[in-house]
Amino acid sequence: MRLSPSRQRNNQTRASRLGAELFGRRGEALAAWYLRLKGYRIVAARVKTPVGEIDLVARRFGLTAFVEVKARRGRAEEAIALEAVNTRRISRAAQYYVARYPALAETPLRFDVIFLAPMTWPRHVKNAFQGE
Repeated sequence: MRLSPSRQRNNQTRASRLGAELFGRRGEALAAWYLRLKGYRIVAARVKTPVGEIDLVARRFGLTAFVEVKARRGRAEEAIALEAVNTRRISRAAQYYVARYPALAETPLRFDVIFLAPMTWPRHVKNAFQGE
């Protein structure tokens, strides 16, 4: 039995999304290891809140960094990835996270972005944007 064209597209779309999801998760795991090598402690990963998701929450020397990970297939796509960072969503999710852990409000907070591309070193942009 042959699938209708719309079902074929849905299956292709589903497979594409699954591939992108796995690529992103692999990137987040790599970014976490990269931060650990730099002396950060990963406090949380893939934090889901009602207002958004935070890829990584890391701490180092009393500072808490909310880290967005952008894995791309090529280094040239980095500028496009930076524009795609939804700063409002990440900022709101961070506010929600801090509200759940009030002791963090007393520490310095920062928003970082880590760019990953094959065959290159990760690029860690500290204080990539200001929260709301």
